[in-house]
Amino acid sequence: MKNKFILLFFLLLSGLFLTVNGQTVKELTTQEFKDQIWNYDKNKEWKFEGKKPVIIDLYATWCGPCKRLAPILSDIQKDYGDKIQIYKVDTDKERELARLFNVSSIPLMVFIPLKGDPFLVSGLRPKEQLVQIINEKLIASPANKK
Repeated sequence: MKNKFILLFFLLLSGLFLTVNGQTVKELTTQEFKDQIWNYDKNKEWKFEGKKPVIIDLYATWCGPCKRLAPILSDIQKDYGDKIQIYKVDTDKERELARLFNVSSIPLMVFIPLKGDPFLVSGLRPKEQLVQIINEKLIASPANKK
């Protein structure tokens, strides 16, 4: 009985620790984009407002490749923790953001380094390829080093 209690306590504590310290992929609205990423109403030129590199996954709930990409991005977010933030934007709900990025096919990912211009990656990509892009162009970029 005591062993079961200890195991249960450990599992609950582990879950609490992961919830507090774990980064998760977050939904992003147009207003949140303006507040946290770039307020294109105030600044016509690109000006990133964030504190860490960002990936925005532009998707739709009916899109098969988007559904397959979601767990890959979730794993990447867990792997990188607070070094990056991954957001999801439902293009059917957030049409203004879909227009902003000229979305013509999904999934479409917007990679935003701390400094420099954002860049787009379209289509379903394997985790290994996304990790390579993150390491080479998002995190290791000379513009991102302080």
